[in-house]
Amino acid sequence: MYNTKKLWTPLSAVVRRALPTTSRLIPYASNSQIRSLSSHLHTSLRFTPHYGRDFLSNLKFTVKSFGFQSAAEVDASIKSCWNCDVVKPGTTPFLYCDSCRSIQPVDLSIDYFQIFGLEKKYDIEVEGLEGKYKDWQKKLHPDLVHSKSEKEREYAAEQSSRVIDAYRTLNKPLSRAIYLLRLEGVDVDEEQTVSHPELLTEIMEIREAVEEAADSQTLNQIQYEMEKKLEESSNSFANAYQSRNFDEALNCIQRMTYYQRASEEILKKL
Repeated sequence: MYNTKKLWTPLSAVVRRALPTTSRLIPYASNSQIRSLSSHLHTSLRFTPHYGRDFLSNLKFTVKSFGFQSAAEVDASIKSCWNCDVVKPGTTPFLYCDSCRSIQPVDLSIDYFQIFGLEKKYDIEVEGLEGKYKDWQKKLHPDLVHSKSEKEREYAAEQSSRVIDAYRTLNKPLSRAIYLLRLEGVDVDEEQTVSHPELLTEIMEIREAVEEAADSQTLNQIQYEMEKKLEESSNSFANAYQSRNFDEALNCIQRMTYYQRASEEILKKL
């Protein structure tokens, strides 16, 4: 047998320490000694609460004192497959179960950047988006699950549609900028009327130039100017967003919106 040390003190020992030496029980104590001890014990426990109620109250503990998580915290960090119950950490998007190949229900807490494994920022490498998009569609496209249950076919349609929207949103600077501000809780009105006189004058001049363009060479020149202005506004947005100047970021989005529309109108005429 191993020798073990006691990690707790018996209550009797605690009581003995609370009493004066002369009042402790001795063998063959007289009736008067016992009555005196009883009276002292009652008084000690009543007037020295740190051996009574406070001693017991100190034994109170919470679940967190043992390092456990609440149910809500566990649910937020761990997800399991609805079909095979395999557990997956919440650090990566769980759209598809690699274990049983079942498509998972849409989780709206996963943003578009997470779907493509990207950091949430404006300047991203768009060249790699298409490859990741195709990889997701190889797993999520509804045509690939036509023989599965109705529930999983619905999951496939919803997940595939969301991946398509994520790809289209992140692939273009303007839609990516709008999405980023909405993630920050900023209301973006894409149809807001232009009130800035300088921008309004510039927009009217661009429209007149497009309408009066006599040939494709002139239109291409205007198109080139629009692309330059769009890039300048895009860079301005990146700086405003990084410094969390959301008012200026909104102004940049408004300029980007009109430059892009002008560019689209030119393409129709070419």
